[in-house]
Formats: sequence, C-alpha cells, structure tokens
Amino acid sequence: MSDRPCVVVVMGVSGAGKSTVAAALATDLGWPMLEGDDLHPAANIAKMSVGHPLTDADREPWLRDIARWISTRVAADGSAVVTCSALKRSYRDLLRDGVADHPDARLIFVYLHGTRAELHRRMAHRKGHFMPASMLDSQLATLEDPTGEPGVITLDIDHSPSELAAAAEAALR
Repeated sequence: MSDRPCVVVVMGVSGAGKSTVAAALATDLGWPMLEGDDLHPAANIAKMSVGHPLTDADREPWLRDIARWISTRVAADGSAVVTCSALKRSYRDLLRDGVADHPDARLIFVYLHGTRAELHRRMAHRKGHFMPASMLDSQLATLEDPTGEPGVITLDIDHSPSELAAAAEAALR
C-alpha cells in the first residue's frame, strides 16, 4: 500500500452491505473505520425511520461532517474507511472536498452494486436498522451510478463480504 494517506468510502444504497464490507476492509488494512450513519442528526434518522426520504438539504450537513472527518484523518497522515451512501455525484464531490487541501491524499469510492431484488431481500431480513425496506426505491431513484468516475471501484454484491473486501484491497494496490 502507498505511503500516501487514503480514505476509502464504501458506498451504495441501503442493503448493499456497506457496514459489513467496510468493517472487513478496515480490519484487513488495519485502518480505523467510521460508520457514516453515526453522524446523521437525530432528525434525519427520525425522518428515514418513518419512511420519508432525505432531501439534499437534509443530507448536506451530514455529508459535510463526513468530509470534515475525512479531512481530519488525512491531515494527520492517516488512512481510514468510512461508510456513506454517497448516492449522487454532487454528494461524492462534497466528500472529495475532504481531501482538497491534501494533495498527497487519495479518496477512493468502493461502490457496492446489486439488483433491486437482492437489495430488497437483504433489507427485509435485517434487524435493528432504522432504514425500512420501503425506502429502497427512493434510494435507487436518487442513485447516480458512479461507475466510470475517477477513483471509483465497482463491486457486485453477489460475492461474500470477505471476497468484496479482498477485491477492494487488491484494487487499492
């Protein structure tokens, strides 16, 4: 791995496995991990919990908090893994601002892609998460596929979390 600080944003819609894959990747790399959902304000969690999609205005402060966290990590010459849906190009660009003042740092997005059927199945079977399966279609409608953007690794969720983490790590090298 490079000596340059690197932050990996594991992204995708709800149910893609961001938290599981990010945890495996962070463990494999020995890097700290931030669960991006932990930075959501209570009002965002409450809104999503009752099935209301977030607006760009709802998301902006949350995304700025994640970008600040990224900036703090790379300013300390540290690498890390963070989860964030990062559904739109404008959201990803806002996260890219976290490394704008750090020319030696890299920001890489690992996009976990899956079919609507598989994503819905996963959401319907998980326990203890604030995001109901009914929100999947709004997330898919908001998603601007990042495939082809610079610094994006696209992985299909039909593989196990450990295989996805290994594929992400190999792509980072």
